[in-house]
Amino acid sequence: MPVAQRLAHIAPFYVMEILAHAKALEAAGHDVIHLEIGEPDFPTPAAITQAGIAALQAGQTFYTPALGIPPLRQAIADFYQSRYSITVPARRVVVTPGASGALQLALAACINPDDKVLLPDPTYPCNRHLVRLVNGEPVCLPVAADSGFQLRAEDIASHWDARTVAAMIASPANPTGTLIRPEDLRSLLAAVRARQGILIVDEIYHGLTYGCEAETALAAGEDMFVVNSFSKYFQMTGWRLGWLVVPEAYVDAVTRLAQNLFLAPSTVAQYAALAAFLPETQAELAQRRQVFAQRRDFLQAALPELGFALSGAPEGAFYLYVDVSRHTDDSFGFARRLLDEAHVAVAPGCDFGQHAASRHIRLAYTTDIPRLAEAVARIKAWLG
Repeated sequence: MPVAQRLAHIAPFYVMEILAHAKALEAAGHDVIHLEIGEPDFPTPAAITQAGIAALQAGQTFYTPALGIPPLRQAIADFYQSRYSITVPARRVVVTPGASGALQLALAACINPDDKVLLPDPTYPCNRHLVRLVNGEPVCLPVAADSGFQLRAEDIASHWDARTVAAMIASPANPTGTLIRPEDLRSLLAAVRARQGILIVDEIYHGLTYGCEAETALAAGEDMFVVNSFSKYFQMTGWRLGWLVVPEAYVDAVTRLAQNLFLAPSTVAQYAALAAFLPETQAELAQRRQVFAQRRDFLQAALPELGFALSGAPEGAFYLYVDVSRHTDDSFGFARRLLDEAHVAVAPGCDFGQHAASRHIRLAYTTDIPRLAEAVARIKAWLG
């Protein structure tokens, strides 16, 4: 049977192949250390879980409004005020089925067939594929450590053409963990505005920054889409809940899209997420952030003995993007051999784009320090 032509441009998610092979090795009795998946290893905070159980027991299992329950939309708006001192009207907050749902809404609202969207390379692979899903054309621009692996205003000036309508960035970024500087964001936004375009900013790793506090893109203006999620900082990956802050001019369009694409986010997850903003939950998450920082520092210090070179300054998320060209020019083959022979799973650079992808891998420090130490020992022994 025929498959839609857009699938010709949507590549496999290679890290999922690594994960599937790792699970098969585990089923065969091998001990695999997982550094490949971008998922916190901490359980969802107890207050959130208890709120979800209470919602089930109270019979909160029916559809909600398409944009989310009003108390959660207001709680998210209040969070911007308390965390960032930014006023965001609750009417502009759209609760979604994960950040992926938020990205789909943003792109569907502003992209027409054959429109171009500028993205950095490397970047989270699903972003470019979601552009393809709405029949747009992702234009992936090589970025490097000198720009913090972020798009800059000069990239907009050099690559924006008559078909370009949007630019998409992430801060903290995946796979690099780098942040865009506030002044660079403002310059980037000004360049996009000057061309009557729209900026989409992925902030799903906000809260997971080390030694600094990230400023939300909304501090630079209201005329952009900002995506966030309960998955990473709030550690609710399996609950599948995110949100989108929508420019006022797009509220009606996004409402109609949400009604038709998703009907409503998970009811139980929404009621559970109300507890994410409780003071005791925030205190627990802050403690866990310190643990992530300790893991980052440990793994970063171990890189030289492995012959791995760090690419960029990882100030957020829970990733190190490392250059392994001393050992290979085939990151996927390297990842497969490392898994097969040393039972350490990593993400190959080819997942994140084409620019220098064959000589990079991503390490996720989403396991405890003793396991990270064991992973380092295994890799060192394997490399000889």
